[in-house]
Amino acid sequence: QVKCIEVVEAYVERIKEVNPLINAIVKDRFEEALQEARQVDKLLSESPGDDYLEEKFPLLGIPVTVKEAFSVHGMPNTSGLVSRRGVIATSDATVVSRLKQAGAIPLGVTNCSELCMWFESSNRVYGRTSNPYNLQRIVGGSSGGEGAGLAAACSVIGVGSDIGGSIRMPAFFNGVFGHKPTTGVVPNDGQFPNAQGIRTSFLCTGPMCRYAEDLELMLRVMAGSGVAKLKLDEEVSLEKIKFLYMDHDGGSVFVSPVDKEILQAQKKVVEHLESELGVQVQRVAVHKMKYSFQIWSAMMSSRDSDGQEAQLFTDLLGDHGKPVWPLWELMKWLVRMSTHTLPAIALGLTEKLMKLNPGGNAKLVSMGKSLQEEMEALLGPDGVLLYPSHPTVAPRHHSPLCTPFNFAYTAIFNILGLPVTQCPLGLNSEGLPLGIQLVAASYNDHLTLAVARYLEKAFGGWVLPGEL
Repeated sequence: QVKCIEVVEAYVERIKEVNPLINAIVKDRFEEALQEARQVDKLLSESPGDDYLEEKFPLLGIPVTVKEAFSVHGMPNTSGLVSRRGVIATSDATVVSRLKQAGAIPLGVTNCSELCMWFESSNRVYGRTSNPYNLQRIVGGSSGGEGAGLAAACSVIGVGSDIGGSIRMPAFFNGVFGHKPTTGVVPNDGQFPNAQGIRTSFLCTGPMCRYAEDLELMLRVMAGSGVAKLKLDEEVSLEKIKFLYMDHDGGSVFVSPVDKEILQAQKKVVEHLESELGVQVQRVAVHKMKYSFQIWSAMMSSRDSDGQEAQLFTDLLGDHGKPVWPLWELMKWLVRMSTHTLPAIALGLTEKLMKLNPGGNAKLVSMGKSLQEEMEALLGPDGVLLYPSHPTVAPRHHSPLCTPFNFAYTAIFNILGLPVTQCPLGLNSEGLPLGIQLVAASYNDHLTLAVARYLEKAFGGWVLPGEL
């Protein structure tokens, strides 16, 4: 009914309209995208039948945006690092290549936090991205430009990556869907920085989108042959799922209490599942979740099974050059001479402090492994846990500096390797998105995706931001 060129033109116009306000897309490829749209229309006019095309190109003509940390041929690939300002990708990351082969049309790349290690998407290369529901609020990180661009209807689907919640926090703050797959299913190569050592077990690449049904389609394409590890063809009977819920992490001293409206939204989900599906949602208390931040930090800096040490963040800041000295950078930052953001400098300082307590770290690593076994046993083959996506709705700009550990609500599931879907649940009294994490045991992504589709119908899913 609509030509691909018309679809792409509509999205290009939308980006031109809203991007000056939110700064989500940091580099576009509009000319190439329009040319690719014309080729799609030509292919459709010459095609013998739609079934053939649908099977070969499941994403034919669909506009996509990609986190700037991923290589997209001809696009910058800085990850917000000033020293990489001139880096232009000469190839595509594997997931980008697969999406293109499936027919998707990249419109551009989106903003992230410096080196993808902070939950406000702001850097010294592209500046700061703002939340489309309230420009005074953050978009989350590190896939924040992706979350904001999708929420503002600048594209249909997007690519994010997640080592501590970098898909799910932006999806939550911006009221869209995001899925962190089971570890090791979707390839991570072609992004900077990429994980090394133990962190390869924690970093996940996954889909972000406005509509729940697109998560599975994207996941199939992005996973390639890896999709065989999942059970996406299994039919899910929601009435047979063992639903569990936790209101909060048990009261960590590092993390803010969960907002009342987030708890109310979760309660509504529990009540809806019980009344409409006739299931009993069991409240659980997993004691070790209280130490989520400490476990994540210790595991991130631990050695892998071969004894290889985790890569230092200060080395990454130097980008293969001289390592950065965080204390010196802090002095420079105070007189506005540093090319790095304050959160990146603070993370470098924290990393140095973590190395001073090897005994405590070993205990926490052991606790993480025991928590993983406990959660796998608790969830089993048919369990889905409801858990807050973050203790607060999208905070104001800069305020994460006062609550730097709140990402623990998402980060713990990277350590556990479990699949998690962030599902929007409408807006709060201030017009900011609410949401919930849906967690299942390893390789049971099909359960969380099915519940996300159900909750989208029940609670309305993505809500178009008001007049920008």
